[in-house]
Amino acid sequence: MDLSSLRPAEGSKQSNNFRKGRGHGSGNGKTAGKGQKGQKARSGGGVRLGFEGGQMPLFRRLPKRGFKNINTKEIVAINVSALEDKFNDGDEVTVEKLLENGVISKAADGVKILGNGELTKKLDVKVNAFSKSAKEKIEALGGKAEVI
Repeated sequence: MDLSSLRPAEGSKQSNNFRKGRGHGSGNGKTAGKGQKGQKARSGGGVRLGFEGGQMPLFRRLPKRGFKNINTKEIVAINVSALEDKFNDGDEVTVEKLLENGVISKAADGVKILGNGELTKKLDVKVNAFSKSAKEKIEALGGKAEVI
């Protein structure tokens, strides 16, 4: 088998030489399957999506409620107590290492460290955000709280 013997699977390709509105026994001559006159038979004719012939469209008849903010970010929050359990003194904590150690299951749009719990180890933490108390706890032990 070589490149010159490759062929599409049987029946996967059709000859595309059918032209509407050309007659010759195809049954699609004259009006080309569009019927007689009217908006849909014209060049560029037809109605926009959702148009119901002047009747109030469904999407305008239904009540609208609330507000959907499309700019929300999903931030994964973890406490300093979670770092205490999974990391050793002097370790560097990154989003990748948090995923590896099972502290978080997904990074989503970012990771934020919160100050709940106790921390007794010096850690170099590099994540997307810190609470004020978490930053203070990390730096009080000589560690670094770096925003990436």
